[in-house]
Amino acid sequence: MAEVEGVINGTYDYTQLQGDTGPLVYPAGFVYIFMGLYYATGRGTDIRMAQHIFAVLYLATLLLVFLIYHQTCKVPPFVFFFMCCASYRVHSIFVLRLFNDPVAMVLLFLSINLLLAQRWGWGCCCFSLAVSVKMNVLLFAPGLLFLLLMQFGLRGALPKLGICAVLQVLLGLPFLLENPIGYLSRSFDLGRQFLFRWTVNWRFLPEALFLHRAFHLALLAAHLTLLLLFALCRWHRTGESILSLLKDPSKRKVPPQPLTPNQIVSTLFTSNFIGICFSRSLHYQFYVWYFHTLPYLLWATPARWLTHLLRLLVLGLIELSWNTYPSTSCSSAALHICHAVILLQLWLGPQPFPKSIQHSKKAH
Repeated sequence: MAEVEGVINGTYDYTQLQGDTGPLVYPAGFVYIFMGLYYATGRGTDIRMAQHIFAVLYLATLLLVFLIYHQTCKVPPFVFFFMCCASYRVHSIFVLRLFNDPVAMVLLFLSINLLLAQRWGWGCCCFSLAVSVKMNVLLFAPGLLFLLLMQFGLRGALPKLGICAVLQVLLGLPFLLENPIGYLSRSFDLGRQFLFRWTVNWRFLPEALFLHRAFHLALLAAHLTLLLLFALCRWHRTGESILSLLKDPSKRKVPPQPLTPNQIVSTLFTSNFIGICFSRSLHYQFYVWYFHTLPYLLWATPARWLTHLLRLLVLGLIELSWNTYPSTSCSSAALHICHAVILLQLWLGPQPFPKSIQHSKKAH
């Protein structure tokens, strides 16, 4: 509220906007949404009203997530009980802490629903809106780019990417006109330093290593490498070179197959999850970045060695890690082990070629 109050008072220079917790470091969409909350809650004084609004936001998030899971038909119904009722931390993030992370995620899940409905333009629009609230949504961007290329080729994907870019410019225009460097450096600061005392995932490291730039670069390299491996070996299964994605779908050697709901959801959720695994730091409110995707990531890929009980154990250990405050070396290590289990089953799980490719291989 303090950060958006500066905008209400006529300050559009991002370097001058700050609150009790520090400078404003979120894009313009955050400002507009929380400006609305500012007026809806009596200039930020009616906390109960804000909690009611975020409770509605929580229910809207569940509805959008259930719609996604309904179309994938991969997760057994009993798992939804744990998604709704078993996370103290997620309930706290929504209706007690009132963070902007849930706002960004509800827009992201709306975007995925639109993509599943083949409304690619509107889906990209909502995706860009989500990014404008908090840029963690960019972790889904590699997956979205892959899907756009798969569906449209490079030429067809450019207008959809243009929607994302133009919306960012329009939302940030008042601030870009005042101080463009200040706005971009504050709202999209990829090199921002995190405090060691808040980290959930790297508590077992020495603080000096946690803060070291070489460690950050190593994580970035691992992140990009794993994304590339998944794109080459898991997402792209037509048998053609991955460069064929740049071509118009009608000119590819293999006839294009319609993207299934599971291809769309799996690619987006995996893209985000890989980014979280190699994050420089995870703070407690970041749990909502992937909490609602975990059941899909655990149950979507059949693996005999990972029984229902073991999957629930992984969910429970992740929840325990996020509920341990302050984090400990054991809670951080447990979180990484659970992430590694999920990554391993995503990599090893069966991903058959489409039938048309199998037939063409037999013919040759």
